Amino acid sequence: MTGSGGGLLEGKVACITGAASGIGRASALLFASEGAKVVVFDRADSVRETAEAIREAGGEAIALTGDAGEEADVSGAVATAQESFGDLHVFFANAGITGTARGGFFDSDAENWLAVLRVNLVGAFLAVKHAAPAIEASGGGAIVCTASVAGLRSGAGPAPYSASKAGVINLVQTAAQQLGRSGVRINAVCPGLIETGMTAPLYENARTKGVEDRIGLLNPMGRGGDAKEIAKAALFLASDMSSYVNGQALAADGGLSTSHPVTRPPGQAKR
Repeated sequence: MTGSGGGLLEGKVACITGAASGIGRASALLFASEGAKVVVFDRADSVRETAEAIREAGGEAIALTGDAGEEADVSGAVATAQESFGDLHVFFANAGITGTARGGFFDSDAENWLAVLRVNLVGAFLAVKHAAPAIEASGGGAIVCTASVAGLRSGAGPAPYSASKAGVINLVQTAAQQLGRSGVRINAVCPGLIETGMTAPLYENARTKGVEDRIGLLNPMGRGGDAKEIAKAALFLASDMSSYVNGQALAADGGLSTSHPVTRPPGQAKR
């Protein structure tokens, strides 16, 4: 871990939700390596493993279990950061779920939609509501929300998930206006196909069938992404490297969202 100064988040305090695995864990490890003291938050007990990995590497971290869609839990995470580390400069609202529906648009139901929206969209709202005043009081900083390329256009996820992520993008735009000159920037990172717990069934099915090399072929780069690659994008948005970036949705997807791919790109060799 960075301890002698020079890290992009040196002297900063960050809170990251959905930090038990995937993008959240990768981001927590990266933020800590860049000098941040980190509060890691997740409903899964394995979030403690993330904090322990940070501490073993010489960083400072506190693990909290809670629900990103519950206001008391989110406000509690902000309070913990302030009480334990004195300030809050960065909040990464990363927690998200896909929901239970695996069929088409009309196979879903209102209960599933509400469950997805509560975590993915209301959770992001709660993060902004409670983190922004704390960040402003600390002299300014950044809020980053995990959206998705599924929020940019159809074809990248179930309907409730896609709609919730489109909502996150608009929330970021709206909040940027509301925060005005507070010194708090807010942006969204929009991952493409990344191997995480959320996409594990897809990857496992492909490996079982021996077609793992076909994952991501519709992407111009011809592959899926890694959680560490999204963590780097989140670090950019969280740090002063993006000091003039505000209210934006940054696609980190290998170019997938540059088009609406539904079949093999022209000129690509058949497999």
